[in-house]
Amino acid sequence: MIEYALFIDLMLGVGAVITAILCLAIRDLFQSILVFMCMGLLVTLIWARLGAWDVAIAEAAIGAGLTGALLLATRRRLMQQDKS
Repeated sequence: MIEYALFIDLMLGVGAVITAILCLAIRDLFQSILVFMCMGLLVTLIWARLGAWDVAIAEAAIGAGLTGALLLATRRRLMQQDKS
Protein backbone atom coordinates (compact mmCIF):
# COMPACT_ATOMS: atom_id res chain seq x y z
CA MET A 1 0.00 0.00 0.00
CA ILE A 2 2.83 2.40 0.79
CA GLU A 3 4.51 1.68 -2.53
CA TYR A 4 1.27 2.47 -4.38
CA ALA A 5 0.93 5.84 -2.61
CA LEU A 6 4.57 6.64 -3.29
CA PHE A 7 4.08 5.81 -6.96
CA ILE A 8 1.05 8.16 -7.17
CA ASP A 9 2.96 10.96 -5.42
CA LEU A 10 5.96 10.46 -7.69
CA MET A 11 3.82 10.55 -10.83
CA LEU A 12 2.05 13.73 -9.68
CA GLY A 13 5.35 15.43 -8.93
CA VAL A 14 6.94 14.41 -12.21
CA GLY A 15 3.80 15.42 -14.09
CA ALA A 16 3.81 18.87 -12.48
CA VAL A 17 7.47 19.42 -13.35
CA ILE A 18 7.00 18.22 -16.94
CA THR A 19 3.96 20.42 -17.50
CA ALA A 20 5.84 23.41 -16.03
CA ILE A 21 8.69 22.83 -18.47
CA LEU A 22 6.23 22.42 -21.35
CA CYS A 23 4.55 25.73 -20.45
CA LEU A 24 7.84 27.47 -21.08
CA ALA A 25 8.88 25.42 -24.10
CA ILE A 26 5.70 25.48 -26.20
CA ARG A 27 5.69 28.30 -28.74
CA ASP A 28 1.92 28.33 -29.39
CA LEU A 29 0.25 30.58 -26.82
CA PHE A 30 -3.05 28.71 -26.71
CA GLN A 31 -1.38 25.35 -26.14
CA SER A 32 0.86 26.87 -23.50
CA ILE A 33 -2.16 28.22 -21.62
CA LEU A 34 -3.86 24.82 -21.75
CA VAL A 35 -0.74 23.12 -20.39
CA PHE A 36 -0.57 25.77 -17.65
CA MET A 37 -4.14 24.96 -16.66
CA CYS A 38 -3.27 21.23 -16.59
CA MET A 39 -0.31 22.03 -14.35
CA GLY A 40 -2.67 23.87 -12.00
CA LEU A 41 -4.89 20.82 -11.81
CA LEU A 42 -1.91 18.57 -11.08
CA VAL A 43 -0.81 20.92 -8.31
CA THR A 44 -4.37 20.79 -6.99
CA LEU A 45 -4.11 17.00 -6.77
CA ILE A 46 -0.76 17.31 -5.01
CA TRP A 47 -2.27 19.61 -2.38
CA ALA A 48 -5.20 17.23 -1.96
CA ARG A 49 -2.79 14.29 -1.50
CA LEU A 50 -1.01 16.31 1.19
CA GLY A 51 -4.32 16.78 3.00
CA ALA A 52 -4.48 20.54 2.48
CA TRP A 53 -8.01 20.64 1.07
CA ASP A 54 -8.48 24.38 1.46
CA VAL A 55 -5.28 25.09 -0.47
CA ALA A 56 -6.29 22.53 -3.10
CA ILE A 57 -9.66 24.21 -3.62
CA ALA A 58 -8.01 27.64 -3.83
CA GLU A 59 -5.45 26.31 -6.31
CA ALA A 60 -8.17 24.79 -8.48
CA ALA A 61 -10.27 27.96 -8.44
CA ILE A 62 -7.50 30.53 -8.78
CA GLY A 63 -4.53 28.68 -10.23
CA ALA A 64 -6.27 26.62 -12.85
CA GLY A 65 -9.64 28.30 -13.34
CA LEU A 66 -9.40 32.05 -12.91
CA THR A 67 -5.83 32.47 -14.12
CA GLY A 68 -6.46 30.25 -17.13
CA ALA A 69 -9.59 32.19 -18.06
CA LEU A 70 -7.73 35.50 -17.72
CA LEU A 71 -4.87 34.24 -19.87
CA LEU A 72 -7.30 33.05 -22.56
CA ALA A 73 -9.12 36.40 -22.50
CA THR A 74 -5.81 38.24 -22.80
CA ARG A 75 -4.80 36.05 -25.73
CA ARG A 76 -8.07 36.81 -27.49
CA ARG A 77 -7.63 40.54 -26.90
CA LEU A 78 -4.09 40.42 -28.26
CA MET A 79 -5.29 38.61 -31.38
CA GLN A 80 -8.01 41.23 -31.92
CA GLN A 81 -5.44 44.02 -31.64
CA ASP A 82 -3.23 42.30 -34.19
CA LYS A 83 -6.11 42.17 -36.71
CA SER A 84 -6.91 45.89 -36.40
